[in-house]
Amino acid sequence: MATPTQNDSTLSVLQVLPELNTGGVERGTIEIARALVAAGHQSTVLSNGGYQVDTLLQEGSQHITLPVHRKSLLSLRLVNQLREVIAPFDVVHIRSRMPAWLIYLAWRKMPVATRPRLISTVHGLYSVSRYSAVMTKAERVIAISEVVRDYIFDNYPDTPEARVQLIYRGVTPDEFVPGYQPSDAWLEQWYSAYPSSRNRKILLMPARITRWKGHEAYLRLIAGLCRRLDVHGVVVGEHGKRQARFFKQLQQQCWDLGIEDHVSFVGNRRDMVELYALADLSFNLSTHAEPFGRTMIESMSIGTPVVAWNYGGASEILRELFPAGLVPVQDEDALLATCLKLLTQPEQPSPNSFTLERMQQQTLQAYVDLAASPREDK
Repeated sequence: MATPTQNDSTLSVLQVLPELNTGGVERGTIEIARALVAAGHQSTVLSNGGYQVDTLLQEGSQHITLPVHRKSLLSLRLVNQLREVIAPFDVVHIRSRMPAWLIYLAWRKMPVATRPRLISTVHGLYSVSRYSAVMTKAERVIAISEVVRDYIFDNYPDTPEARVQLIYRGVTPDEFVPGYQPSDAWLEQWYSAYPSSRNRKILLMPARITRWKGHEAYLRLIAGLCRRLDVHGVVVGEHGKRQARFFKQLQQQCWDLGIEDHVSFVGNRRDMVELYALADLSFNLSTHAEPFGRTMIESMSIGTPVVAWNYGGASEILRELFPAGLVPVQDEDALLATCLKLLTQPEQPSPNSFTLERMQQQTLQAYVDLAASPREDK
């Protein structure tokens, strides 16, 4: 990881989220904590804890454990305590709605001249409500994509435009190495476990098993391609208890389409770099617009093209890196035609510009700029 520029003054920054387990918010929190430490700032995270706390501490940050994750009126009892907790920090960064409310209620009653500066990140297209509006109440609001920025202005029009800053998520080429190739040992293990994928075009679906991720359209695509090419679908992602029935429906759909030998459901995997490199195409076919889509930039960072519906974060990413992979929304005929073309006349995505280093540097600069800016009496 490239080290962000050292600033003349050291900041103490507190990031706040419900828990430190798995997910995009958690990942971003760890990435910014790592960048703060590398730049010589003081990094602390406040959450209810989780398995990533050990990683956080090992990398030089601190952690404060409080039950800010609980969606209960009883959580309001924490407000007075939180006022004392956040007082020593220069900047407080809120990343999720429930802890954001607790922090905001504590922060707004503090003296304007001495309270920490407040920044938020809107990570998703939340339900439009007073509850969600808290994410727009900070002094600086980070939007992770243009679609999120538009969501803020469309649904919370009182939010000043100057307060909102676009900072895309990113990945590091140190992890998702351009041109990476799996080792012979890995390939031997893979084909031993999934022999039906050998000597076929690999179509990767990196998405947890849930109805809105577009698996049904993906399976129909596999069926259409199988009539013309020798392809194999690889679905990476787990399903929870609530999705067990849907998972069985997907398995039955494979049998109904006659593609049971052309699709492998492989669950969660730790070897995503190898799977992206193995694939000929990767997909994002969610049934509604997503705020971003980190798996797409992971795939294209390695060099594997992505095919996606032309809306939301997918549209923003592919417009810049691989416009040939954009397909009119829910047009399955166009999806089939696009994939046939890309599989028979391969194209390469542009070098990835959605880098982790850029995201870290822009976020740290947002902290520095906010800390140095005039205070608003709000």
